[in-house]
Amino acid sequence: MLKRCVDIVLSVFLLLVSLPILVLAAIAIEFDSEGPVLFVQPRMGRGFKRFALFKLRTMRMHCEGTAITLGVDPRITRVGHWLRWSKVDELPQLWNVLRGEMSMVGPRPVIPELVFEFVKAYLRLLDVRPGLTDPASMKYCREEELLALFPDPLRHFKTVITPDKLRISAAYLDRATVWSDLGVLMGTALALFPSNRVQRFIRMHSFQHSDAADMAFAEPISRAEAQRVIEEM
Repeated sequence: MLKRCVDIVLSVFLLLVSLPILVLAAIAIEFDSEGPVLFVQPRMGRGFKRFALFKLRTMRMHCEGTAITLGVDPRITRVGHWLRWSKVDELPQLWNVLRGEMSMVGPRPVIPELVFEFVKAYLRLLDVRPGLTDPASMKYCREEELLALFPDPLRHFKTVITPDKLRISAAYLDRATVWSDLGVLMGTALALFPSNRVQRFIRMHSFQHSDAADMAFAEPISRAEAQRVIEEM
């Protein structure tokens, strides 16, 4: 109950504070490319219930590509690059928080296809509301820039980054408190400003997995196997 109260208060406050930024961003999007200001995509929420996640649109319309942005993507607009770098495109998700579909801090909501692939991990992670940020989001704040360094970004995303994020998120849930959530929110804001002091702060508030026996927890599985796991729930 306390966590939900904090979510409501913070989401209302941040929506009001960020309203001028959202208005300016909307105008920039309108002038930069054709299409709606908002991008709406289905994500998997608490208890495996889907919901519509809101973001500012950062890509051109009617361009083919993957549902996951991997490194350098030609679909991203000029304004979209800045919105993604500054994380301003994520601000509409405060409305998802206010509606009760998300929390300020929790495992990041992902597309249903990724949930099915890593369903063993999400059986634990979707016991709670997905969040705007968590320690895994802090660590991979510049995920797109990191993926651009690899010749096969999709493979690195599926075999390295996603399993690591899932284990960090699960480790955090095991010991999360309202106070640690506030620390994560502060660390997320600071993560946008690269410096040694900021990186030390982020490491202090990150929850790394320590048990090697949990490796299978975040291994991808086939859709058929995922279906069997879900049927046994």
